Amino acid sequence: MMFEYLFSPIKLGQVELKNRISFQPHLTNFAEHCMPSERHMYYWGERAKGGAGLIITEEMSVHPTDTAYEKLVEAFHPEVIPGFRKITDYVHQYDAKIFCQLNHNGQQCDGSISRLPVWAPSPMPDVLFRETPKEMEPEDIEEVCRYFAKSAVHVREGGFDGVELQFGHSSLARQFLSPLTNFRSDEFGGSLENRMRAPLMFIEAVRKAVGKDFTLGIRLCADEMIPGGLDLGQIQEIGARFEASGLIDFMDLSIATFYNLYLVEGSMHTPLGYTIPLAAGMREKIKLPVFCTGRINDPVMAEKVLANGQSDMVGMCRALICDPFLPKKAFEGRLEDIRYCVGDNQGCIGRMGINRTLGCIQNPAVGLEKEWGEGTLKPAPVKKKVMVVGGGPAGLWAAKMAGRRGHQVDLHDRNENLGGQVLTAMKGAGRDEFGVIIRNEKDQVDKAGVRVHLQSRLTPEEILKANPDVVVVATGSQPKSHPVGGADGPAVFNVWQVLDGKPELGDKVCLIDYDGHHRASATAERLADLGKTVHIITSSLFVGAELGPTQDLYLTRQRLLQKGVTFTPDIAVMEVGGEAGQKEIKGFNVYSNQWQTWGPFDSIVLAMGQQVDADLYFALKGKVKELYRIGDCVAPRKVDMAIWEGHKTGRSI
Repeated sequence: MMFEYLFSPIKLGQVELKNRISFQPHLTNFAEHCMPSERHMYYWGERAKGGAGLIITEEMSVHPTDTAYEKLVEAFHPEVIPGFRKITDYVHQYDAKIFCQLNHNGQQCDGSISRLPVWAPSPMPDVLFRETPKEMEPEDIEEVCRYFAKSAVHVREGGFDGVELQFGHSSLARQFLSPLTNFRSDEFGGSLENRMRAPLMFIEAVRKAVGKDFTLGIRLCADEMIPGGLDLGQIQEIGARFEASGLIDFMDLSIATFYNLYLVEGSMHTPLGYTIPLAAGMREKIKLPVFCTGRINDPVMAEKVLANGQSDMVGMCRALICDPFLPKKAFEGRLEDIRYCVGDNQGCIGRMGINRTLGCIQNPAVGLEKEWGEGTLKPAPVKKKVMVVGGGPAGLWAAKMAGRRGHQVDLHDRNENLGGQVLTAMKGAGRDEFGVIIRNEKDQVDKAGVRVHLQSRLTPEEILKANPDVVVVATGSQPKSHPVGGADGPAVFNVWQVLDGKPELGDKVCLIDYDGHHRASATAERLADLGKTVHIITSSLFVGAELGPTQDLYLTRQRLLQKGVTFTPDIAVMEVGGEAGQKEIKGFNVYSNQWQTWGPFDSIVLAMGQQVDADLYFALKGKVKELYRIGDCVAPRKVDMAIWEGHKTGRSI
């Protein structure tokens, strides 16, 4: 077998898993009125169908004061049990086990939702939520224990195979454990023994409620990664004490806190497998099964972690959001069919951060498994001659899906390679992994029977002469040709020209950023890496204004500043002028309305928006039997919408 360790069974307490792959807990926002929903059932069921040995649900709230988010399932209500039953019955039919994660978020709750005081060990506001909590009294701690127990009973009655208690990055338990958040002077604060008292009470209450024959584990923060917080050495001792209690059956691991959320949810700029050393450190001290999670998106890497004895289970979260069938494909040796997660964070973490339902830039079926999941694609009743023009993400997905339905599909692209704007975007600093999006789809297009024609610049007349039944126009967008006065002058370039390495820029470059996303920041960083002196001027409050939800803001700004990039926010640029080597920028502060001039610069780089490339579509409109326009040539957006529209169009033809 290719993956001897990954697909070997393991026992967690009383439960035996068929393999070592765990689909890890994460928010979905699929709850309906704080109850489990049908979307949950199909979502977790799809990952069970895809071969994961274990599913661990998103955190479920155990107490009315625990309302960190509007759509948490409230496990303390007995009304959750029927919904739990539907979910567990559905998952079990695929020979997978499912645990429920229970949590109280403590200081990371939101009283504006609950209309109750936030409870925490000490009256210290969370660095992100910023609400001053009530310092919990002993009776409050005892009440939370009772509610943990009550919720755990509902979990068992709901048919789950086990329960995991969240003691990790976002939890009341961690806040008791950490000297960073626990300043108490009573029996629940001070010494390690005292700081462990409340978390042990939570465990004891749950164990008593579910019995000795029910699997119980904890998710523990392996390192808070901040001065004054818990480090690996301290967590090793805490873990050993939890193990010595004899109350738990496994130890799942997370990393960091809300002080450094970019480490909790590492993006593309975070190395693959970045938490492996922490898991290995815990594994040295703990005899209980230990989980390792954190940008493990590849079964080969997972196998290596297990073979090296660095953990006993491998947690995959975004990897299985992106491709629910990664385990099945790995087991069957079909590695080329795996859709690998690139850690872009736009569709998953980025959507959670703005209170949207979970998504994935590469998997439009997330949250829509009932309608779009595996096995829902039906053969076309009438086979059509389909022509797709444009080989970027939108065109690739449209062609693939139409081909899978049995249509005769021809995909035309004017470039030497498929990929569209992704091929340029991946040249930004630290963005090379973005190109995996195209690599993931090339073979799938071929396997769908699509005929690919590169360096094919079709005219409207040639398309009409070919007489296709369907034409899908996915010709994308281009940087705006004249977004500001003087933009057509010398030594003024757009980000695509810069990333493609075409212009001679000189040493001193100003980048005008109206994007706020990677298009601007990754270009500026690449210029800095080339030794340029870079000045970013933006109309936003700060550089990288769109990067917060994806957890890229902190590290992006850190890298840019460390590389000497200068930031000037709040400026509306109105004009660029001057000759190469003497370029000037004129604009005004959007708050004071004071005009200023910057320069001289050797060259100017513009990240000032895109415009549709839709001439072909309008030339064909009204002349083709079935005509679609998708992706950026409808309106310039990001890759998630290009793939979404390509997928939706391809499966509807």
